[in-house]
Amino acid sequence: MSISARVIIQARAWIGTPYVHQASCQGAGCDCLGLLRGIWRAIYGEEPEPIPPYSMDWSEPQGDEVLLRAGQRHLVAKPLLQAGLGDVLLFRMRDGSVAKHLGLQSQIGAHPAFIHAYCGHGVIESALSAPWQRRIAARFDFPQEAE
Repeated sequence: MSISARVIIQARAWIGTPYVHQASCQGAGCDCLGLLRGIWRAIYGEEPEPIPPYSMDWSEPQGDEVLLRAGQRHLVAKPLLQAGLGDVLLFRMRDGSVAKHLGLQSQIGAHPAFIHAYCGHGVIESALSAPWQRRIAARFDFPQEAE
């Protein structure tokens, strides 16, 4: 089974998990990074690096692209318009802000969708509508082999 297929299976298993800032426990609670961390652990075992405590603003006042740099270290960058199942999507929630929201592309084609942990909603599958698509700052593949 391909890595991308495994990512989608894992992501769908997290749907319904409540939103809990800094958590990463399927069924009990996670945030968007926690969802990605849980999927990583299921596929590769240990996480690629320790995660320090982080605030809800993700270093926004400093303009520090923490998540973008982490994605560049551990994932495989790909063109924004080259959508694939299982892609890690990194979003800017506002123009000019740091990229601080993550999701996983769960459908491509005429009705694209993504799975993400969203404050107030938990882990859900949402349409990757035009407003969401405009917010994509980076797109990554999971590596084919464990780091």
